[in-house]
Amino acid sequence: MFGSKKGGSVEYIVVGLGNPDKKYEITRHNAGWLAIDRFAEKLDCRVNRIKFKSYVGECSLGGAKVLLMKPTTYMNNSGEAVVEAMNFYKIPPENVIVIMDDISLDVGKMRIRSKGSDGGQRGMRSIITLSGSQNFPRIKIGIGAKPNPNWDLADWVLSKFTQDEAKLLDTIFDNSVRAAELIIEGKTDRAMNLFN
Repeated sequence: MFGSKKGGSVEYIVVGLGNPDKKYEITRHNAGWLAIDRFAEKLDCRVNRIKFKSYVGECSLGGAKVLLMKPTTYMNNSGEAVVEAMNFYKIPPENVIVIMDDISLDVGKMRIRSKGSDGGQRGMRSIITLSGSQNFPRIKIGIGAKPNPNWDLADWVLSKFTQDEAKLLDTIFDNSVRAAELIIEGKTDRAMNLFN
């Protein structure tokens, strides 16, 4: 069949990891959700339907039909939502791009990986455990290390970004859209060269 794939089934999933409660809205741990909000804005797509234990919306990116997802399962159970959507659309891990926060990167930094371990990120751990695969491309958004070793990690990741940090993230969120587009176009190496 020729022509556009419009109306066809979802070919890729782009999932932003985060927590659903209002109190978590603009916290470090919600960098993935915040990135998906930027995708929605840039791609003129609404991520407001409830499906697969997530807020979802369909759009087109990199010539493919894409499901944008914000799991509402809480971070530690993200895999429940992701695997449910993967099974429904029969999407392999290689076509699921996970956007997540990373404390080992400074705010304003981004790292793209084609696959790998969870790196201590519990949402990613849940996805890997429930899917049985590590082959998920991922876009890691730096949220900075704890400013003091005595800080509780949970308190740190659930703290809010400063105004200066929010400005740095603005560029990163734009770059995450471009990076996902390149990954979908089969140009992951180019995305890594541009943004890592």
